[in-house]
Amino acid sequence: MRNYFIAGNWKMHKTVSESVALAKDLVAKLGDCNEKLMIAPAFTALAAVSEAVKGSKILLGAQNMGPEEQGAHTGEVSVFMLKDLGVKVVILGHSERRHSYHESDELINKKVRLALQHGLEVILCVGETLEEREGGRLETVCKTQVEKGLAGVAAAELGKVTIAYEPVWAIGTGKTATPEDADAVHAYIRKVLAGLYGESSAKAMCIQYGGSVKADNAAQLMQKPNIDGALVGGASLKPETFVPIAKFR
Repeated sequence: MRNYFIAGNWKMHKTVSESVALAKDLVAKLGDCNEKLMIAPAFTALAAVSEAVKGSKILLGAQNMGPEEQGAHTGEVSVFMLKDLGVKVVILGHSERRHSYHESDELINKKVRLALQHGLEVILCVGETLEEREGGRLETVCKTQVEKGLAGVAAAELGKVTIAYEPVWAIGTGKTATPEDADAVHAYIRKVLAGLYGESSAKAMCIQYGGSVKADNAAQLMQKPNIDGALVGGASLKPETFVPIAKFR
């Protein structure tokens, strides 16, 4: 029986004190959870949340990372700064970074390779907009984002990479791809990975689903053969909504 990877992306929510309170609550309530767990608070709360989750099974994640190790990059946060705070996982290529801040596949790939070079785990987000889906470009978009996002990443590094399929039209909208639709795209992404790295590597890859994941649809999604976890947004901001997702079985 596989373990699932349930990750919470808190986005631009919660002050430091609010983040610590939530983290401590999750540590207390998820101590008996058997899945792989991660929470990604805002940068300002990373140091405090790092202390709150220390010694627990919850990994500390970051929501983004600068593409350079150091230097004159105003407003960026480096891989060294994240590691210094105890960050283990970084979310890269989230649709909000791609579409609101115009991050390219090439920039995202640079971040992916830098994070892996320094031993961080990576969640690489891919997914199509509603316009792209309705235009019949779903597979083309996902294939391009996977291939360009993993360019230069060796098969030996894949153990530290998770792919998160997030249909952009389902993020924060309350709309969710049906479990069948989501699984079909996950299966296609696995096929793309097999073309890049071989069948065994593709089969071993963790592919999360993200996009309005809730307690009442988590179990159905996780039952599908190609869905290996969830990247949770809004529902990760309260224990009463995140804990049931993490404990879906």
